[in-house]
Amino acid sequence: MMRNWRSALVAAAFTVSFGAVAHAQTTLRVGLAEDPDMLDPSLGRTYVGRIVFSAFCDKLFDIDEKLNVVPQLALSHETSADGKAMTIKLRPGVKFHDGEPLDAEAAKFSIERHMNMPGSFRKSELASVDHVEVVDPLTIRLVLKTPFAPLLSQLTDRSGMIMSPKAVREEGDKFGLHPVCAGPYKFVERVQQDRMVFEKFADYWNKDNVFIDKIVYQPIVDATVRLANLKSGGLDLVDRVLATDIKDVRDDKNLVLATAPELGYLGLTINVGRDKAKGPLSQSEKVRQALDLSIDREALNQVVFNGEFTAGNQWVPPLHPYYQKAFPVRPRDVAKAKALLKEAGVTPPISVDYMIPKGAEYEAIAQVVQSMAAEAGFDIKIRVVEFATTFKQAQAGEFQIFQINWSGRIDPDGNSYVFLHSGAPQNDGGYSNPEADKVMEEARAIADPAQRSALYEKLTKVVLNDEPIIYLFHRKLLFAHTKKLEGYKQLPDGLVRVIGLKLK
Repeated sequence: MMRNWRSALVAAAFTVSFGAVAHAQTTLRVGLAEDPDMLDPSLGRTYVGRIVFSAFCDKLFDIDEKLNVVPQLALSHETSADGKAMTIKLRPGVKFHDGEPLDAEAAKFSIERHMNMPGSFRKSELASVDHVEVVDPLTIRLVLKTPFAPLLSQLTDRSGMIMSPKAVREEGDKFGLHPVCAGPYKFVERVQQDRMVFEKFADYWNKDNVFIDKIVYQPIVDATVRLANLKSGGLDLVDRVLATDIKDVRDDKNLVLATAPELGYLGLTINVGRDKAKGPLSQSEKVRQALDLSIDREALNQVVFNGEFTAGNQWVPPLHPYYQKAFPVRPRDVAKAKALLKEAGVTPPISVDYMIPKGAEYEAIAQVVQSMAAEAGFDIKIRVVEFATTFKQAQAGEFQIFQINWSGRIDPDGNSYVFLHSGAPQNDGGYSNPEADKVMEEARAIADPAQRSALYEKLTKVVLNDEPIIYLFHRKLLFAHTKKLEGYKQLPDGLVRVIGLKLK
């Protein structure tokens, strides 16, 4: 009898143990290089914010590994013959995290919010949309003022994210503190500068391909600390590995390096229209051209990135189909730079306020630029600011140079218009040139690639003369993850797609 009792106890213990293993919660811990801004698709403008959005806020469309547009919340789309209307059929049976149905009324509500909300960064992305019609409970029609070639690509990003109308009405402009969308994970909590926590949404439309129970995003500015946490098991995935750490990651048998060429650029945004000090840099394109000529992009690439990145001078990288080969990167020319300063009637040293976000690579870039520019007569004063604060100061015009990275879009309009068009929401430097505006507007209305490329050639000539942004290089996306994470693929837009990921 005693033996049977012991056997039963052992069997029960085994069952409990096995059950605990079978239902063990899996948590993916992701280390980010910065803390995102507002988690509101209409108000967000940071790259790290886009990484987090991809886990909880599905879009009408997404892109695949070959940069083709593919359906997500939408099933299909059709553009009218005159290019002035796009009809979108929505996926049936989709629910928001609050249980509300995602239907045509909800999609119309979100797109109109993107278009009309004060402070929305999506306004210029959807500027061509006149209004949104509900065709039937699962079909909407975007009626355009003029044909708009980049519209579909805009709907693969934040302009295509659909929010719960009920939650937006309840939260108002504080929606980003408790966001409710229709993605694979739902928002749990956010502790500023510490963590963002999301848990699997049981009613997600594609739940059969969601295998991880929880995701925790942790902003860790120091890349060395991020990598150390990955190696120790404190993190499972990190973004922006230092180029100088590539060999270290590849040599670690427990880690995997995931790379892709980035669609965007790192550039120096110059405050040409809102500089309160009216410094020489804002007053003369010759001074800006001189600064450009003082920089050796290839040497910068070698010194800071071990030659892993690509030197550039345009808003798209050299391999992009819209890159303008007629305007290659010019070599460094300090003598020419000094001559331009003389022509501009400026006497060195030229004092420049140079704002950068915190981070070892950001600071290394600035120090190299500072050293090179000094030889031409520039006295650059580097000002290191917390990441989210740089955007507030940039929007307020409180800078002379703002060194910032743009993660990029598949259509060239997404890398240019929002920064270069007069009054555009991310035109922090207040640049305004009617000729550039006209070309960008024309390029938006034409679908033919050859005609668009000819227009972008005109725009490139204007911008390389005016230099409102000095484009320096195009990054290689460098993510690293533990070998326990299966199914991870890095796409050129730099996002972390969580569908299909498994943790062993």
